[in-house]
Amino acid sequence: MADKINSLNGKSQDTEEWFDLVFTRPLGQMWANLFARLGVHPNVVTILGIILGVMAAFCYYFEGNYSMTLLGIFLLVWANLYDSADGQLARMTGQKSSLGRALDGASADVIFFAVYFFISLRLSPQPLPFGMDEAVRSADPIPHVTDGTFGIWIWLLAAISGFGGHSRQCQLADYYRNIHLWFIKGESGSELDNSSALLEEYNDMEWKDGFIMKLYMFFYTRYTHAQESRTPAFQCLKARLQQKFGASSADIPEEIRKEFRAGSLPLMKYTNILTFNCRAFSLYFSLLLMMPWLYFVIEIFVFTPICWQMQVRHEKLCRKICAEI
Repeated sequence: MADKINSLNGKSQDTEEWFDLVFTRPLGQMWANLFARLGVHPNVVTILGIILGVMAAFCYYFEGNYSMTLLGIFLLVWANLYDSADGQLARMTGQKSSLGRALDGASADVIFFAVYFFISLRLSPQPLPFGMDEAVRSADPIPHVTDGTFGIWIWLLAAISGFGGHSRQCQLADYYRNIHLWFIKGESGSELDNSSALLEEYNDMEWKDGFIMKLYMFFYTRYTHAQESRTPAFQCLKARLQQKFGASSADIPEEIRKEFRAGSLPLMKYTNILTFNCRAFSLYFSLLLMMPWLYFVIEIFVFTPICWQMQVRHEKLCRKICAEI
């Protein structure tokens, strides 16, 4: 079953999470099959997933309301299934597009920005308009826990957690996965981009010809440059390999591939921890405890050290192989 799913998604089992293999991918495939029969475009599925994710985040605003919390958890799980389905649908139907890539790349950022925003709003004294607070809370009357006592400090905690933790962790985990795939599957099996090439592509584009894609390329080029700047040892290794063996990863000798995979494979468990599932489970746990601020603390004091350990070990591996070439 796992091999079939990996083949369909063009991925390696090295970089797949068990939860995705047994739950997200199969259910995402079912949604993709349904959307294919209905003639729904993958971009529509991506937009629906974003809407579901933002709706989930909105549910997390309501303090002390387990019904809304459970609804929000259900909606975020559903949004993640659509995130899996849109890519599978695009591959099934051949409806891949630049716009789809841009939407898919932005979807997780939009959803988690909404999560951070509504949790912070919940923990600061900012009631919803039109009496919505009382209307919702009266349907599930559970005593308040925070009453906005965090004030401005929750926004600072969210900023440190989001910009200093979440975004940097996902950025590095995504890059290490693609480096791993680049070594074992080559250019066609990975999305290891180069910021210099992306910048040239960006400069060749005109705003009038595609505003959304141009805007996406603006941010994606900077995202890729940030990934490169945080992995100096890998950049040296990649340059050395291309200088000695050729520009394509297919030209890298098999013994070097095996050595890199042996050192990189144990780090894939860290990349899995730092991507959606573990982060979502931490969020659900914090919300069910009615302690949503705990999610920000976990981001800072649990996920950040894991990311640091992953980065140190990966750089050490790249320096070792580079010295041997």
